[in-house]
Amino acid sequence: MNKISYFTKEGLAKLKEELNTMEHKDRPRITQAIADARDKGDLSENAEYHAAKEEQSMLEYKIVQLKNTIANARIIDESQLDQSKALIHSIVRMKNLTLNKEMTFTLVADAEADLANGKISVESPIGKGVLGTKVGDIAEVKVPNGILKLEILEISR
Repeated sequence: MNKISYFTKEGLAKLKEELNTMEHKDRPRITQAIADARDKGDLSENAEYHAAKEEQSMLEYKIVQLKNTIANARIIDESQLDQSKALIHSIVRMKNLTLNKEMTFTLVADAEADLANGKISVESPIGKGVLGTKVGDIAEVKVPNGILKLEILEISR
């Protein structure tokens, strides 16, 4: 069964652009690399040929995965979301009560997750733990090191 993922219009457009690049730039480049390596003779000992074939295999796998994600993508109408709860595409400011440290994350679909830019997947332990919480709630999140207690300070879009 395919998993439905929720995206903003911009996030889905970015995925479609990535797919287009893979299909129309990367695929022809790899096909040409295979042809060039094949022209060099004996394929059984041709490292360039085998490397290009492996790269082609990985690219085709990524294309299939991305097409599947796009086919099961749904665009979120953020105006219809409950503003009082932490939902996908919410910006959540929270405080780690153990470390007494504040952090802010945007909850996003797996494909949009980018920790360096403060975007965490709703499928991650913290993402799952804060989904549905309201300001003032304390989310207990099970992580490999134990239980994190996160106080929800602010939710915005």
